[in-house]
Amino acid sequence: MDKVTRRGLLGGTAALGCAAMTAGVAPSAAASAEPRFGPIVVRPADPRYEDLAEHRANHRFRPRPDYFHVVGSTEQVVAAVNAAVRENRRVTVRSGGHCYENFVGDGAQVVIDMCGMSEVSFDRRRGAFCVEAGATLLQAYRRLYLGWGVTIPGGQCGGVAAGGHIAGGGYGPLSRRHGLTVDYLHAVEVVVADRSGRARAVVATRDPDDPNHDLWWAHTGGGGGNFGIVTRYWMRDPDVRGGDPAELLPRPPATMLSGVGLWSWDGMTKESFRRLLRNYAEWHQRHNSPGGPEASLFGSLLVGGRQPAADPGGIVLPAEIDAAVPGAETLLRDHFAAVGEGVTPDVFVTPFQRAPWYQHMHTASTGGVSEAGRYKGKSAYLREPFTDAQADVAFDHLGTAGDVSKSGLLWLLGYGGQVNTVPPAATATVERESIMKMIHLVTWEEGQDGAAHLEWVRRLHQGTFEATGGVPVPGGNCGGAYINYPDTDHADPAWNTSGVPWSTIYYGANYARLQRVKARWDPRDVFHHALSVRLPT
Repeated sequence: MDKVTRRGLLGGTAALGCAAMTAGVAPSAAASAEPRFGPIVVRPADPRYEDLAEHRANHRFRPRPDYFHVVGSTEQVVAAVNAAVRENRRVTVRSGGHCYENFVGDGAQVVIDMCGMSEVSFDRRRGAFCVEAGATLLQAYRRLYLGWGVTIPGGQCGGVAAGGHIAGGGYGPLSRRHGLTVDYLHAVEVVVADRSGRARAVVATRDPDDPNHDLWWAHTGGGGGNFGIVTRYWMRDPDVRGGDPAELLPRPPATMLSGVGLWSWDGMTKESFRRLLRNYAEWHQRHNSPGGPEASLFGSLLVGGRQPAADPGGIVLPAEIDAAVPGAETLLRDHFAAVGEGVTPDVFVTPFQRAPWYQHMHTASTGGVSEAGRYKGKSAYLREPFTDAQADVAFDHLGTAGDVSKSGLLWLLGYGGQVNTVPPAATATVERESIMKMIHLVTWEEGQDGAAHLEWVRRLHQGTFEATGGVPVPGGNCGGAYINYPDTDHADPAWNTSGVPWSTIYYGANYARLQRVKARWDPRDVFHHALSVRLPT
């Protein structure tokens, strides 16, 4: 892959991976007495403008607002929104900058940048951990683990910020064992704008008696950029009582055991490729129950495009497990054997490595590869294995060497387990039946033919879901698509011929409720983008 790390897009690239939006508390409850940073307004003549314009992961898009508003407190966000609405300027928000689509830059006249709000702490008054929207996942993991020995089951891309990641659902290597990130969302603070355009901060909680509860619910998978600007999240396990911080979030493994399985494209037939994809999916079908030892194992199958020359690592399966699970080494070896059973050529498995959990996460998160580049990604939830016809589409696109296909990727990621124990309506994350997530991805560099790369990945996705109008319509072996991996093609009738609206693909039966939340908390549609929740008509 060119400049975009394949790990870097896991779980973190949020629906508004850059912009996280929600609603929260009364201003007095939100504020810090002394702003520790900002506000800073940066206009095009300011030399800092170009740095802020470059602060993004997907270099396909470049925001050019009238100004960037860099904020350091909830009060500053309120003031920034009030100013933008008063001046009738279109406002968007950015936390980490990891967005598949141009939701931040498209038509934005004011970009509110949350990088100055990056604190992670324990809030004794609320009895929960407070994570500000601009904190990156790696910052959050480090602070939670070193401070209290706990973590959240979030993504591997350390540069993704909490703002968009959590609002869209959030998942990662610990999700099969512990569930989604939003399953631990206790409360959220959001800056919203009322019908008159006046901004205020609101805190919404998990408590069903909270009059703002619907706003909390919308941020458990409703995606960023819909209802307001998220400034802070509070996280704790809803099933744990007491006030000891060390007991209020999951404890990560002390040590991780990991290895990598490798297959070469040389000698890989279409029949063998079908078997490989089916084996990977069937392992997850067999081990989809929560609580078993296999729930602690996470593996992702990366099918990279065949290179012009033989590439022995063309298909890669990195996998990891809690080293303290009884028989961990055997479970990991059995996983590689099960995925490679009956596949030619044989799998080559690297020697296993042991590392402390945070060191392992830091290495996996950074990987020595930039998370920036030009890319187009498309996603789907998979409830069952690919059909042979779907596997053949992937083989035809990736198994033939070419200038475009060599930078393409089919990525299957382990899912399910504890995730699927939550009812679909309990959170805005409606899909709770899948065993895998799937990403179609292509990357390219400046000077390469971007149009050809876009056409390639669009045809791969369209062909994979040809039976359902070119898009992952929920039903059969598919569970729709993940809003943190947004794809505007799903709303384009040229690529979506299913007759099923994009909102059903991403939100299913939960969309009508999200629209009601939108009508209550953002009646002027101040916060919107190409795939934002629409006001009801």
